[in-house]
Amino acid sequence: MAAQSATTGQVLEFQLGSETYCVSIDYVTEIVDIGELTSVPNAPPHVRGVMDLRGRTTSIVDPKVVFGIDEEGTEKRIIVFDPEIVEEQGAAGWLVDEVYQVVQVTPEQVDQSPANDAGSIRGVIKRDDSFVIWVDPAVVHAGD
Repeated sequence: MAAQSATTGQVLEFQLGSETYCVSIDYVTEIVDIGELTSVPNAPPHVRGVMDLRGRTTSIVDPKVVFGIDEEGTEKRIIVFDPEIVEEQGAAGWLVDEVYQVVQVTPEQVDQSPANDAGSIRGVIKRDDSFVIWVDPAVVHAGD
């Protein structure tokens, strides 16, 4: 079993369909409202388009496509990631239904993912009577 030392710290929780997901806050530079997206011909299916954020062309990714989520959602916010994690592509953001909160996570709260084939799932956080799925955007974007 892999060491879980990297499963502590603050995470940003967000909604995709009916489920709650989170990413390490260390990856996030800002959260913005969805704006005008420009579609890119021949882009991979998970790339919804690009938008200008503070003078930087930012690729907008649909994580529902990446994670195989079939549910529709309101798609109201974009989580913008630090360009350092998506070095090959420059700036990237994820189109999410809603952004909730930043919370502190301890190792006791995190279980290893039961289906972590691609490595994009860092773990599952137990929260009262529900679960929050911790995803790793660096791994997701490494495969682009």
